[in-house]
Amino acid sequence: MKIAFYTLGCKVNQYETQAVAELFKESGFEIVDFDSKADVYVINTCTVTNISDRKSRQAIKKAKKLSPQSIVVVMGCYPQVYPQEVEKIEDVDIIIGTKDRQKIVDYVRQYLEDKKKIVAINEDYKREAFEELKISEFNERSRAFIKIEEGCDQFCSYCIIPYARGAVRSRSLKSIEEEVIRLVQKGYKEFVITGINISSYGKDLDEKVTLIDVIERVNKIEGVKRIRLSSLEPVIMNGEFIERLLSFDKLCHHLHLSLQSGSDKILKLMNRHYTTAQYQSIVDRIREKWDDVAFTTDIIVGFPGETEEDFNATLDFVQKIGFSRIHVFRFSPKKGTKAYEMPNQVDSKEKERRSKIMKEVAASLSYQFHSKFVGKTLEVLIEQDSDFDGYYEGYSGNYIRTLIRKSHMIVHGEIYKVKITQAYRQYVKGEIIQ
Repeated sequence: MKIAFYTLGCKVNQYETQAVAELFKESGFEIVDFDSKADVYVINTCTVTNISDRKSRQAIKKAKKLSPQSIVVVMGCYPQVYPQEVEKIEDVDIIIGTKDRQKIVDYVRQYLEDKKKIVAINEDYKREAFEELKISEFNERSRAFIKIEEGCDQFCSYCIIPYARGAVRSRSLKSIEEEVIRLVQKGYKEFVITGINISSYGKDLDEKVTLIDVIERVNKIEGVKRIRLSSLEPVIMNGEFIERLLSFDKLCHHLHLSLQSGSDKILKLMNRHYTTAQYQSIVDRIREKWDDVAFTTDIIVGFPGETEEDFNATLDFVQKIGFSRIHVFRFSPKKGTKAYEMPNQVDSKEKERRSKIMKEVAASLSYQFHSKFVGKTLEVLIEQDSDFDGYYEGYSGNYIRTLIRKSHMIVHGEIYKVKITQAYRQYVKGEIIQ
């Protein structure tokens, strides 16, 4: 039987889709592209914003249009949070939340037998162990994602994810190490440590381990060339953590340090547990040792209660930090979160205006950061053919998208020294040093 996958959302979802795809492959299914006709379609959903929900519904509709007789499986955060809403969608045959994904092949086989809709939503996350969904490859990518934990206990006032993913459950160091070794043997050189909130890693385990211990363990594995981290919470970045972090030779000089707002008033309303002064201190300390470090972040504009003064404070702060890349989000009120009920909601047109301004500032900051490296040499992992004709592209250790002219000498998945020749807002161009 032919099966196709569609993934929305975060790196964790990408990892989980890969793991589920391997389960089907082991069971004899043939994996095809989502635009192809298939017997089964699996849509791994996201519910961070209302737009994410809409995209999930569009993917469901597309699957049935491609193959009306197909089985459509919807899994992930959207059905976990809004099971009744997904259950009402006629085109959905199997519904799975963010647990028990290992049973997905059995659910499909069960549906093939009795043709009855299956709803498998488990809402109990109390003291659960980490659900092992192992991978042995990663969609022909040059970098591999390693999921180390599940769940979040932060309960930021705008975020639905703790309700979608439950409490923190951490993966054992042994299991993480085994997966990295397995992927090194397949030729992967860069590993992205990811999870729902990796900063909380270890808090549920009996052994006293934290995220820094995971990085240290992976850093020691022979064959690992690069370690990259997904989003970090500022609250974890104390003196000892930073000191150990800066000691790892394989760790990429790129940190995605979550900010959300440059206004202390808004940070408090968001239930974020740091101030802009603390954030600035973290950045300054890291830059003392890593002068080439790239800081990337997320910013929400138009949060309830955000005045023009608050917005301008955020604009000033992001420029002061000098981020290399900013993901800008307009506040999207999610039912079930505290922010959904908050007073002083910002008008949609005003949110759009602020978003445009912030994106323009973000683009300018990216260009400023890229320009610093013209004439300098960066190590670039070649990943794929670029959308630009005649070029390959990849990323430097400090997460600069780099374009290099095609040559039969260049191999995908290898790291090359590249002299940067031109800088643009979204990328740089360079030449390989022989």
